[in-house]
Amino acid sequence: MAKKESSFINMVVTLFVVTLVAAGALGFVNDMTKEAIEAAKLKAKLSAIESVLPEFQEIKGEYKVATKPGQDSLEVYPAYNGNDLVGLAVKTFTNSGFSGYIAIMAGIGADGNFTGFEVLEHAETPGLGSKMDVWFSNIDKPKQNIIGKNPTSTKFLVTKDGGDIDAITASTITSRAFLEALTQAYETYEAGMPTENSMN
Repeated sequence: MAKKESSFINMVVTLFVVTLVAAGALGFVNDMTKEAIEAAKLKAKLSAIESVLPEFQEIKGEYKVATKPGQDSLEVYPAYNGNDLVGLAVKTFTNSGFSGYIAIMAGIGADGNFTGFEVLEHAETPGLGSKMDVWFSNIDKPKQNIIGKNPTSTKFLVTKDGGDIDAITASTITSRAFLEALTQAYETYEAGMPTENSMN
């Protein structure tokens, strides 16, 4: 039996069929997993909100606040017990980290003080800048801990820059970026806490 000769057309047709099958398979997998991925993202977001705020019953009237032109907006989640506002969870960010982008969920109570934070995303140096989640919530070191404080009563700058907060050892850039993101969240809080009327 003679061996069939390869031709340019045969190769193109084969490549087209393989590409078509692969694209169809990827599309199918995407459709099958889309809802599960969205549900996982929502669960992670709600978990982060719960971890940074005092106990609450519901989130209502979430909104976005524009930052600088061309940048993402901050996401704001007002938390309530009945009609009483417990505080705001603000998904804030900075592009000033040592490795760029840092995203943080910050909780601000109705009294204006930070109630907690969770670092959602970063690419900071392991063992140095990556320690921001534990460094800035260390209750044994008041000059590091930002919980229970706010930028109007505490200077949210590192001590090296004349502020009141101790930077992470060997990670001043990350520390500056972290405090910048929290200050931005606080400015959103100051710009206008939601009122009961604005939620109706």
